[in-house]
Amino acid sequence: MTLTIKQIGKIAVVTVDNPPVNALSQAVRQDLWNAAEALDRDPSVDAVVLICAGRTFIAGADVSEFGKPPLPPHLPDLVTRIEKTAKPWVAAIHGSALGGGFEIALGCRFRVASPSASIGLPEVRLGIVPGAGGTVRLPRLAGAALAADMVTSGQPVTALRARAQGLIDAVVEDDLESGTIDFLRLALAQPLPPPLCERYVPAVEASFWETTAKSVALRAKREQAPLRALDCIRKACEYEFEAAMEFERETFLDLRGSPQARALRHVFFAERAAPRPPELRATVPQSIRSAAVIGGGTMGAGIAAALCDAQLPVTLVERDSEALDRGLSNLRAIFESSVKRGKISPDVAEERLAAVTATTDYGALADVDLVIEAVFEDLGVKRDVFARLSAVCRPDTLLATNTSYLDPGQIAADIAHPERFLGLHFFSPAQVMKLLEIVPTPDTAPVTLATGFALARMMNKIPVRAGICDGFIGNRILKVTRAQAERLLLSGAEPQTVDSAMRAFGLPMGPFEAQDLGGLDIAAFQRRAARVRGETPFAPVADRLYALGRFGQKSGGGWYDYDKGDRTPKPSVAVAGIIAAEALATPQRQWSEGEIVDCIVLPMINEAARILDETIAARSEDIDLVQIHGYGFPRFRGGLMHYAETRGLGDIVAILERFAKEGLAEPPCGLLRNSTGSGRFGLP
Repeated sequence: MTLTIKQIGKIAVVTVDNPPVNALSQAVRQDLWNAAEALDRDPSVDAVVLICAGRTFIAGADVSEFGKPPLPPHLPDLVTRIEKTAKPWVAAIHGSALGGGFEIALGCRFRVASPSASIGLPEVRLGIVPGAGGTVRLPRLAGAALAADMVTSGQPVTALRARAQGLIDAVVEDDLESGTIDFLRLALAQPLPPPLCERYVPAVEASFWETTAKSVALRAKREQAPLRALDCIRKACEYEFEAAMEFERETFLDLRGSPQARALRHVFFAERAAPRPPELRATVPQSIRSAAVIGGGTMGAGIAAALCDAQLPVTLVERDSEALDRGLSNLRAIFESSVKRGKISPDVAEERLAAVTATTDYGALADVDLVIEAVFEDLGVKRDVFARLSAVCRPDTLLATNTSYLDPGQIAADIAHPERFLGLHFFSPAQVMKLLEIVPTPDTAPVTLATGFALARMMNKIPVRAGICDGFIGNRILKVTRAQAERLLLSGAEPQTVDSAMRAFGLPMGPFEAQDLGGLDIAAFQRRAARVRGETPFAPVADRLYALGRFGQKSGGGWYDYDKGDRTPKPSVAVAGIIAAEALATPQRQWSEGEIVDCIVLPMINEAARILDETIAARSEDIDLVQIHGYGFPRFRGGLMHYAETRGLGDIVAILERFAKEGLAEPPCGLLRNSTGSGRFGLP
């Protein structure tokens, strides 16, 4: 049994206990069905409380059943059975009631929640729509506008907000079970509201659906599920209940096997596995109760803010009082921005700032558990910082460098106890971006590496272990992206055409727009460092733009021109002239949108295969996560490697060979060639 039943007076309390998250497995569904049948027959029961043991209410479907044929009782039938019970049920929600869990709650006559609870229908994030009446019952409870927003975005709603919106009937401050029983006894003394299946949706304005569809399409980009979910909401508003239920189920089944749903499920499982890699599951991490950040620039302040968001006390260290004031100002601006966007309250912002100690004295770090260095990307500067830290910190203090290109092993070459050192590559802005590349050195101890992953979990980051090479995983692939974009320019494409093609593929912006936003000077600095190491980066046009002081938006011109105070990119006559001069010896051709995408994405896949073959990345899924969370690769394509396997490795090899003959790309690597038979990376 996955549930127990007890009786308090004439109220039965049904408690689901299916750890860790009370997922709706077949056994849970069957036990709930049996409970509904038994309690309807019991004359001593007037009503039922549905509550869950453990840390959460029913959090959703059982992920172990994803992709498998569903077994009865099917969830839509179970929700209907609960909705049509002779005795009214009330859902007592704590933790999260998501997806099928919230659909169960919608089948209950009432919903009660603890203040910290949240509810939602996140199915669109998996490329599907709710399949057990969520799109049909929710608008009957809360109206078309709120239902459309919740279902098409997949965003959860907190209990207090849900109460104000009429999604739940009461918030219980103290003991949830006893408070729900008290609520139910009062409710039974009043006329009962009809079940949601018997209610109708208030009419909306004639323009509502067209306006909402445009908004959803803009937010969803090329994902199918949000617009299909909106169709389900509309059917629920315009059709009878049973017809709307049938339409929702047909839509759910149609999307469940779609390429986008498969890709999004792949990402879901990769994200779920990332914080606890199998090779570290037996390693107990150190406890982190305090942290320090060296450097209060853009990156350092972002890291400090992310640590504050994780509710860690933070010490911010700078070289002098003037730099320290700038660092605190940067940190304050981050929290003020969060307040303006409604992410946190002014009181929370002040609490987090109050948890920051600012100092120029390294001696203040004698007892901290973690220090993250975020100073200028210069080997000598970083090594000096760690020499000072090595002298003042405890021998077990975790020391980490935030570097995007430098070798962490060289940075840590002279520190005491190098086993407690590792690289942590945050992505800017660090308080927002989810990706964290964790880069151990040959001396890094397993407990240190495990502590890095534990820190990522505390900070709500997606951690990926990366080996040491120039650029690790993400920036190494980014170099190929930029080189391929320039090859396109030299062979006849224009910056705006390339950017448009990549946006159509699903990226938030094209490679040239992205460089103008980040700054061409940053990439130029990295190329100079590479040339010092004896490498020959390919950036003929970018180097000339940098030499002219065209650094991007910050200087009023980069790959595009920008009017003062306007970030809209405009084609540049000067850039076109530079491209033409550099392209004199290159054969010109016409590029279709698909060919542009292939000329950039397929060489990225080739480089990713090399990274996998060299064990810079442990798993192809890790590369997918890096590309999605660090570089905006479209989530609905499942990441770079999943896209490659879906596209067909044999097809990719053939196109790369053709590009290579034309001098437009490197030839396919050994791992990519050897994987064509199986269609999966690393499998012969």
